[in-house]
Amino acid sequence: MLTTALAPALWGTTYLTTTTFLPDDRPLLAATLRALPAGVLLLVVCRQLPLGEWWWKSWILGVLNIGAFFALLFIAAYRLPGGVAAIVGGVQPLIVALLASRLLHERLTTRIVAAGMTGVLGVGLIALQAQARLDAIGILAAVGGTLSMATGIVLSKKWGQPAAPLTMTAWHLITGGLTLLIVMLTFEGPPTTPLTPSNLGGYAYLSIVGTAFAYVMWFPGIARLPASTTAFLGLLSPVVAILLGWAVAGEVFTPMQMLASSLC
Repeated sequence: MLTTALAPALWGTTYLTTTTFLPDDRPLLAATLRALPAGVLLLVVCRQLPLGEWWWKSWILGVLNIGAFFALLFIAAYRLPGGVAAIVGGVQPLIVALLASRLLHERLTTRIVAAGMTGVLGVGLIALQAQARLDAIGILAAVGGTLSMATGIVLSKKWGQPAAPLTMTAWHLITGGLTLLIVMLTFEGPPTTPLTPSNLGGYAYLSIVGTAFAYVMWFPGIARLPASTTAFLGLLSPVVAILLGWAVAGEVFTPMQMLASSLC
């Protein structure tokens, strides 16, 4: 559980990295450069391709866990206040618990539902601000990303892992990254201005540490832990994001937010 928890903790650094180091208004570029280089790196290391039905299964899981999730995550991050996106993401454990009860026959207990509601409350108290301005596209992106990741978690658990975690991570990142590349070239196009050293450093961190390393920690947890337990660990992401904003970016951290962190 501790090693699995490293993944959402690292994902919590995405917002600060994006706002500090990455160019503005390029969510699909950010998603592509986060996924595809990490997948190529891991594939070079593991040197194993999918076999049989795992070609299409890897593609589906890659789109759900990486491609669609990353794209929608960055779109929501660019268009919504962090609090709104965090609250939508905080609903994910409840969605996973419901899907797992149907597809994996995991028990949907009162304790799990209560814990999920507490997590949503904690995330909301941490991040939602009174001046939050809602954006329809951002809300749809946040909801879509939450549903995509939740479905990916449950299907990853249901289908199992026919190869080592490093290999599985490579397959998901490659298939998700290639899908993102096609979407990015279609809707955003390639970068029109040269990337700065700061941009390249931000992309490198997100790809190597926030993606390759994080997902190598994440997928073994999906295999070994109940799906609902894995989903609840995802609540660490907005908590880490808020703590970094307070410690690094100088954002105000109120007593109410400190109390809310303990709920998560």
